[in-house]
Amino acid sequence: MLFAVETWPFTVAMLLLVLIAASEALAVLLGTSMFHWLEHFAPDSAHPEGVLDRGLGWLRVGRVPVLILIVTFLAAFAMCGFAANILSYQITGAWLPAWISVPIAVVVGLPIVRMAGSGLSHLVPREESSAVTLDTLVGRVAIVVSGSAKRGYPSEAKVVNQYGQTLYIMLEPDTEDCTFEPGASVLLVRQISGNRFAGIANPRPDLL
Repeated sequence: MLFAVETWPFTVAMLLLVLIAASEALAVLLGTSMFHWLEHFAPDSAHPEGVLDRGLGWLRVGRVPVLILIVTFLAAFAMCGFAANILSYQITGAWLPAWISVPIAVVVGLPIVRMAGSGLSHLVPREESSAVTLDTLVGRVAIVVSGSAKRGYPSEAKVVNQYGQTLYIMLEPDTEDCTFEPGASVLLVRQISGNRFAGIANPRPDLL
């Protein structure tokens, strides 16, 4: 079934799941994450502007990490497609044509993504992504959580904002001759762009 012409879209979806898992594992080892650059494509869920933004908002894009929603959709799409084909084969002895099974899998898969997103949105801390909110992180202390951060090669770090929320940012040293290892306490001194910041070693780790 996996290699039948009629089921190739669902096999491709499963292969993409494996590729995403491998890519994310490699990204974490390198001190980054696919989560962060994908979030730049998320609409402002509080101010949807167009039909596309409203559609993405319906899918909970902007409230749940985009990568999680993509993985959920691929899994739902593949499972629905394979299930429809298995049912068809048991009844008729033939696989469903892709032009029938793919729309069915999409129509069934999208509500699954919405339901999963709605459930996860209550578990995942919502990150404020506006420039004003990110600006307020300057002067706060972040903790490096993965990878070695070097100038031009940021690593993932976590910082608590003024509302007590833990946000994840990309952090690099403000000078060439500095490296931050996981667990390092870093004072954010400037915002480079988006969620990318530069920092210096926390001068008063006993107080901050």
